Amino acid sequence: MMKRIVWLPAASAVLLPVAVGLVFFYAPEERTMGLVQKIFYFHLSLAGAAFLSFLVACGAGVAYLMKRERRWDALGAASVEVGVLFTSLVLVTGSLWGRPIWNTWWTWDPRLTTSLILWFIYAACLILRSSVDEEVKRATYTAVMAIVGFVDVPIVFLSARLFRSIHPTVLRSDSVGLEPAMVGTLLVSLAAVLLLWASLVRLRFSLLMQELALKDLQTRLE
Repeated sequence: MMKRIVWLPAASAVLLPVAVGLVFFYAPEERTMGLVQKIFYFHLSLAGAAFLSFLVACGAGVAYLMKRERRWDALGAASVEVGVLFTSLVLVTGSLWGRPIWNTWWTWDPRLTTSLILWFIYAACLILRSSVDEEVKRATYTAVMAIVGFVDVPIVFLSARLFRSIHPTVLRSDSVGLEPAMVGTLLVSLAAVLLLWASLVRLRFSLLMQELALKDLQTRLE
């Protein structure tokens, strides 16, 4: 079982307010989009954490299929749950950002469409997990789905570059399209969100392992 890391929630609780302060009081206001552009710092950080979550779920799925150990199934399940949560927040913050800029809450842009598909894939993975009672089958099916679903992650990342897209691109081939103060704020925001992500995954993983231990105890008592 993953060792308890008590400093993660504390560090996240400290760094998140710092990130919010930097976003609203340190980072300069973008000339064209104005104040609404500040959603970007949270939007991109949440997207990065969501991608990391699905990467961990994919790796845990591979490890489970190779070793058939419950801890890998639990880690994959925890990562998918948190990844779906963060992807939901990515879609919400993107809509809030896009409404005043594009004059619409949603458009079938390649980046938005592939992100929505990613949400559906892993939301379906959670539904599949809840619909299969037999433990080994459930773990096997969801491991395969987590691995296959990860194919969409690089597609989401590259969609704004491979297809005609109105979605802004920050990371360019030759530079980062941000001022130094914006880059620093983004890095702090990303660190804060990643600490929150790690805290949530660790907590959910621990709870799932405790549920398995409780089921084993009940089986022995019966």
